Amino acid sequence: MNQLREIVALADGVLGRDVVGVYLHGSAVLGGLRPASDLDVLLVVRRSLAERERSALLGGLLGISGSGAGDGTPDGDGTPAGGGDGARPVELAVVVRSEVRPWRYPPVCDFLYGEWLRADYEAGSVPRPEPMPDLALLISTVLAGDRPLAGPPPARVLDPVPHADLVRASAAGLPGLLDDLEDDTRNVLLTLARIWSTLATGRIDSKDTAADWALARLPPEHRPVLAHARRLYLDCRHSEESWSGELRSRVRPHVERVLAEIDRLGPETDRPGPGSGPR
Repeated sequence: MNQLREIVALADGVLGRDVVGVYLHGSAVLGGLRPASDLDVLLVVRRSLAERERSALLGGLLGISGSGAGDGTPDGDGTPAGGGDGARPVELAVVVRSEVRPWRYPPVCDFLYGEWLRADYEAGSVPRPEPMPDLALLISTVLAGDRPLAGPPPARVLDPVPHADLVRASAAGLPGLLDDLEDDTRNVLLTLARIWSTLATGRIDSKDTAADWALARLPPEHRPVLAHARRLYLDCRHSEESWSGELRSRVRPHVERVLAEIDRLGPETDRPGPGSGPR
């Protein structure tokens, strides 16, 4: 039983008939898993989770999700078998169907699991419902990918997200994204490229495809850092990531240029300007 089957079985065991559908998204549906890719899953349910269900779902995910990416032996679908060491990290978002259909912004995430929060979970924190603008992008990827793991096709469960809300969600996520620039440089650069391409084209592409799109539109002096981030994404786990001093010195000017393009295409408020950066 691989990780995706384990996630579906866990959802069924904890929530039973209250599960509407389980859907794959992220890299797995946008060009394929890469060495450092998470397994991104959306769980749509009929009602908000009870306290005991939150604890049970969290406990199961702590066992299924790996702390490192792409180190295990993959099953036939490219997913490493089993949880723990060697398994891919899991990101699981749970939404109540009535909270997102009919669609409204900002959407509410009923439960969110991600490996970056493992220390908090192990210290006793349990995910609670909260507004999550990024669900606009996530749901759009679910609909485009059309990869149900359980339940009906996503188009029968989820409403399409208006482009204006994709723009709002992209802008809302920028401050937190920029805060991670020093510690997660590769991912931040690629995500900024994808935000730019999404605002310009209306598509949500894979990170490497979005990087190709951005590289074709950047001046030569701003291309090297994004090209390096793209190579790392395609070929390396996070533990293998390295940046030369010369490339590192170009990161902030590159970010400022991409933010200027995002600023030009995005909404008029609630977004950092091109001079913004991580604190």
